[in-house]
Amino acid sequence: MTNPSGTTRRTVLSAAAAAAAAPFVAPAVADAHHPSAPKTWDLTLLGTSDTHGNVYNWDYYKDAEYDDSAHNDVGLAKVATLVDRIRAERRGKATLVLDAGDTIQGTPLATYYAKQEPITTTHEKHPMARAMNVIEYDAVTLGNHEFNYGLPLLDLWIRQLGFPALAANAVNLKTGRPAFAPYVIKKVDLGKGAPTLRVGILGLTNPGVAIWDRANVEGKLRFDDLVATAAKYVPEMRRRGADVILISAHGGDSGTSSYGPELPNENPSALIAQQVPGIDAILFGHAHNDIPQRFVTNTATGAQVLLSEPSKWGQRLTRMDFTLSRERNRWTITAKQATTLNTNTVEADPKVLAAVRAQHAKTVAYVNQVVATSTETLSAAESRYKDTAILDYINKVQTDTVTAALGTALPVLSIAAPFSRTAVFPAGEVRIKDVAGLYIYDNTLEAVVLTGAEVRAYLEYSAKYFVTLAPGAPVDPAAINDPSVPDYNYDTISGVDYDIDISRPVGQRITRLVHPGTDTPVGDAEQFVVAVNNYRRSGGGNFPGIVKTQVYNAQQEIRQLLIDWAQAKGAIDPADFFTPNWKLVRAGVPVF
Repeated sequence: MTNPSGTTRRTVLSAAAAAAAAPFVAPAVADAHHPSAPKTWDLTLLGTSDTHGNVYNWDYYKDAEYDDSAHNDVGLAKVATLVDRIRAERRGKATLVLDAGDTIQGTPLATYYAKQEPITTTHEKHPMARAMNVIEYDAVTLGNHEFNYGLPLLDLWIRQLGFPALAANAVNLKTGRPAFAPYVIKKVDLGKGAPTLRVGILGLTNPGVAIWDRANVEGKLRFDDLVATAAKYVPEMRRRGADVILISAHGGDSGTSSYGPELPNENPSALIAQQVPGIDAILFGHAHNDIPQRFVTNTATGAQVLLSEPSKWGQRLTRMDFTLSRERNRWTITAKQATTLNTNTVEADPKVLAAVRAQHAKTVAYVNQVVATSTETLSAAESRYKDTAILDYINKVQTDTVTAALGTALPVLSIAAPFSRTAVFPAGEVRIKDVAGLYIYDNTLEAVVLTGAEVRAYLEYSAKYFVTLAPGAPVDPAAINDPSVPDYNYDTISGVDYDIDISRPVGQRITRLVHPGTDTPVGDAEQFVVAVNNYRRSGGGNFPGIVKTQVYNAQQEIRQLLIDWAQAKGAIDPADFFTPNWKLVRAGVPVF
């Protein structure tokens, strides 16, 4: 999932972690025998992360050029122009290009070549491989979303790349050895007259894969702690001659996780810098933040480790600059700094556009296919705080699918989250892009059995999404939610009626939970079949009670089910599925 969590708070690590706007400069050392300054060379690292299938500056859901309120642009074609410009400026000097993961999932373009015409069937080159090969990356780290479509597709994509794909902490369970290349040591030419510099690049993927893509990796791979893995490989890379150590890590810098303590930390990049000696810089991702420059002090050595995160989707390009000197046959970094460059300042690179043009055009044609006619405009704009027809559409399709498959005597409930605030089914023709804009993740449908008590606990956990507002206090829909909880971690449930009292403390908010259309309370021991997506059922978001054996798991993608339902009906009419069953209240009085 886009980005599964880590997108919330950035916690500050003790005094050892320090954000800095100024470059690090090593203190000068006086030398009576060599009064003149030693000769220096420089190295530049360019980095992307969380590109999520974006090549063109295009919004496939709106069928228009991408734009947002900050006028960001997206896509590797824009990134390529900045990379080429910097390489040209530095001709004759060393420039490396890395990516910190989450590359092959996230747009209809990426989904098309994983689902509609999977590269594992056609053996066509993946659009992200085409684009990245044109840019000539030096290495990519695997992100958690690289595992979404299974190991065969991932392995083929890696073979299509003209550079290494790294993930040191992904271990083959059968052999106990790294499942992918853990690191690479590159011999780098710094320019005329410079001795060769050996740059070690270590890749670290996210341990959350074990939860989020359990169906694809269970029994095949394990995902070790990123800090421990760095502590293992950094000394090895030094022993093998690396003069500079760079880490490309798919994990944010907050030190927090979206899941419980049963897995290694989800966002440990600052902890790696703090705890593992010998690292010069870390390019990191996963949290989708724009962090141009941060310095973290290593507690063992006092060294300042440079960190940078380049936002998401190709909106930013990290630039790290290192100044190096060499004395007694040893390289030393004497200064380092970082920034992020905005890709909206350049035009798209024509070589990248040309490499992916046919695949982009095929995707645009696909998402513009009409699937049904809507009787009215349905919007997701208010789905976070009001029961809306468009979210009930998801729950209707999920409920029908599970009911048809199981024929169960138990009531069937369904869980859906408001993934998008901008999704709309227009009155009239509804296209695949409209459905894809509502359900933006490649989740599959599963079902489990929950008791009434577990349903209540689940809803209580979900209700922490809202801030506490006393009766009578003004209500601003834009500020009604706790910003530390992403929209995709707020779930609604159909098949029961309930009230959420946002004037009450977290954990005491479900004040009414009854059977549909009645005042009969849901009993703690009652049982329900609950339709839910695979991300949530496998532990994503750390919701209580949901991680249990499935009673339904046909590996059907929910987005495709939504499309198939609409095509079969021919019409999307709220009268067929809209049943308002929940509301926000304060002391029993509806908020809206």
